[in-house]
Amino acid sequence: MTGYGRGSATGDDFSVSVDLKTVNNRFLDVHLRLGGDLSPLEGQIKRRISSRLSRGRVDVTITFERTSQIAYELNRPLITGYVNALREMQQEFGIAGDLDINVLARLPGALQAARDGLSESMIAGIERALDEGLAELERMRAQEGETLRKEMRERVDNIEALVPVIEAAASGLVETYRERLQKRIGELFNRESQLVEVDPARMAQEVAYLADRSDVSEEMVRLRSHLIQFREALDSPSETGKMLDFLLQELNREANTTLSKSTELSIKEAALGIKAEVEKLREQVQNVE
Repeated sequence: MTGYGRGSATGDDFSVSVDLKTVNNRFLDVHLRLGGDLSPLEGQIKRRISSRLSRGRVDVTITFERTSQIAYELNRPLITGYVNALREMQQEFGIAGDLDINVLARLPGALQAARDGLSESMIAGIERALDEGLAELERMRAQEGETLRKEMRERVDNIEALVPVIEAAASGLVETYRERLQKRIGELFNRESQLVEVDPARMAQEVAYLADRSDVSEEMVRLRSHLIQFREALDSPSETGKMLDFLLQELNREANTTLSKSTELSIKEAALGIKAEVEKLREQVQNVE
């Protein structure tokens, strides 16, 4: 689910701010933007995030500043190479003059802030800021999740409303097949001007065979069961994203089987309606943890 959270913390010699943004993704995908000082904490930060979130792309930006007096150190290899190159230029081209300290000081990378280790108080402050941002992010995602749950329940209701339509149409299939078969036989014999008496037992056998091939009662029983489980998963406080994914696959399977079994237009239309709702639910379930 999408969301945003921000946290901050300060200490005697540091300040830190954390920004977190999440967008939909089937798996947890954490992207960190850290300063050089925080590179050793990358694994620790990812583990802390994964303990709170299980799905979504998470973009994390952590801004860390030291507020105490900063010591600088010389980048000696860089300066040495620069000075040697200038002296070589003087000798080769006969250029007079002295090296200017101001030029050397402005050389990119010549002076670098000394990288002191992170103290325990700094690490604790970073963790506080991260937890604060995660808490705000989770509150926002929870609000979105409640809206999502309501919409998904409505789509489940839409699917459930189509089940009686299929069952009602399926209950009249035997008589429909009988009439269709009698009409077809009559058309064939009338075309050749023949009068043939149809054996009722043979007719009943053919009708029973067609009705058995197109029986969708088992599919409807399983479909109702999956809908009950889907509602229970929606109300579960635990992580249910993978369970919902599985149930949608099963719902889609029952709809496909119903389509393949029946030639009745009303049943096919209802089964297609179920598949359409399942596809919409599938898009929404990608956001659910």
